[in-house]
Amino acid sequence: MIRVHIDHLLKAQGRSFYWLAKETGVSHTTLWRLKKDKAQGITFNTLESICKTLKCKPGDVLTMGRNHKPVKSRR
Repeated sequence: MIRVHIDHLLKAQGRSFYWLAKETGVSHTTLWRLKKDKAQGITFNTLESICKTLKCKPGDVLTMGRNHKPVKSRR
């Protein structure tokens, strides 16, 4: 499972989810779902907005969980 670390990045910078939502234009609901691992996915635009605002790289926001199982291709 891919993990999202927005809350850790925000805490390190002393910022809130509301601040991030305002700065990125990403809804608070979307950010909450990402934080709680409830999101089905994330668009590149959303990831880019988060990274630019938090001055970080995608690898700082997303990591692969330990119990990751490869998904079979549908081809």
